[in-house]
Amino acid sequence: MDLTILFSPIDELIYTVDYPANSFFKNIRIYSEKMPGYQGAHMALIGVGEERGTSSNKGTSLGPDEIRKKLYRLKKGTGAYNIVDLGNLNPGIDLDETYLRLSEVCRMLLENNVMPIILGGSHDLDYGQYRGYEDMQKLISFLNIDAFLDLEDKKDAEPAKQHIHKMLLHEPNYLFSYTHLAHQTYLIDPFSTAVLEKLNFEAHRIGQMRTNLAEMEPAIRHADMLSFDITAIKSSDASGNANAQPFGLTGEEACQICWYAGLNEKLSSVGFYEYNPTYEDVHKKTASVIATMIWYFVEGFYHRKHESNFKSNDFLKYVVSMPVEPETLSFYKSKFTEKWWMEVSHPRSGARYPRNAIVPCSYTDYQTATKGELPDRYINALAKMS
Repeated sequence: MDLTILFSPIDELIYTVDYPANSFFKNIRIYSEKMPGYQGAHMALIGVGEERGTSSNKGTSLGPDEIRKKLYRLKKGTGAYNIVDLGNLNPGIDLDETYLRLSEVCRMLLENNVMPIILGGSHDLDYGQYRGYEDMQKLISFLNIDAFLDLEDKKDAEPAKQHIHKMLLHEPNYLFSYTHLAHQTYLIDPFSTAVLEKLNFEAHRIGQMRTNLAEMEPAIRHADMLSFDITAIKSSDASGNANAQPFGLTGEEACQICWYAGLNEKLSSVGFYEYNPTYEDVHKKTASVIATMIWYFVEGFYHRKHESNFKSNDFLKYVVSMPVEPETLSFYKSKFTEKWWMEVSHPRSGARYPRNAIVPCSYTDYQTATKGELPDRYINALAKMS
């Protein structure tokens, strides 16, 4: 595919700045006069200046370039960077065409083992991100971080408020699990959370996360796809959003989540949405927060340990006898990172669920099993396989 048909080069005013040799910018390849080759790259930045999906946050189309201005100035982290910036995706004649273009680009990158990092744009663009997996012949786990649930089903609702509902109904269905983090209960219709529970999906409110963010790490480690709406970050740290809320994640917590996500070997795409520079302060603080989140994500990526062979000597196996079915539960602990996994067996799971038969968990789940109780994560995973 000739990407120059779909993309516009990065604004010359952004890349002609005198960046130091140790900057992020100097260690990646960008689309300036010539489109960089993406084959063999580890990650590809994609700007999507599309805002027709929102009526309440007009101005998000300006977000990608403002994020670049802050990101390019950061220092290069560890690892041998192999990152390209493909520029800005040209919007389609309507929203559906933009979704299609984004899905085609994501599919192409995923097939070449290149991770898309999407800079939005309104949050409904993650529908295009999601559709990039449609022909991958595997079930995926989707992690969404947002103060709202975006499960509106009214025909006149703006796309940015109904995109999750649209994904849940999408055919063919290749969604294995959906996890929502950082919603704020007083902003949510209780019916929406009830719908997720009925589907055996997970939703963790901001208060639960704040109690122990480390307990959320297994949910992050289980994801194939991450969609991050910066509305989840409190307005004092991220004011660049028409729907910014006084409460929410701190900038530091958002960076911690991105670090966990970068470390996740399953994760193959990430999108950052709803940044609106027109609501920014003069210092563009929100753009700095998002740029730092991306930096931590990239840093996590280059610290991946490739922990996938649970039969190797790199893992300790713990088998717990249970007083109820199943008779035993098997847990795996990495000797290097001390992360935990739990084996979920189901007689009818077959080949459809091989990637989800061993799920990330925490030490707390192991402790629960030693008390003779089935961990919630086990029950939820089993329900999804049924």
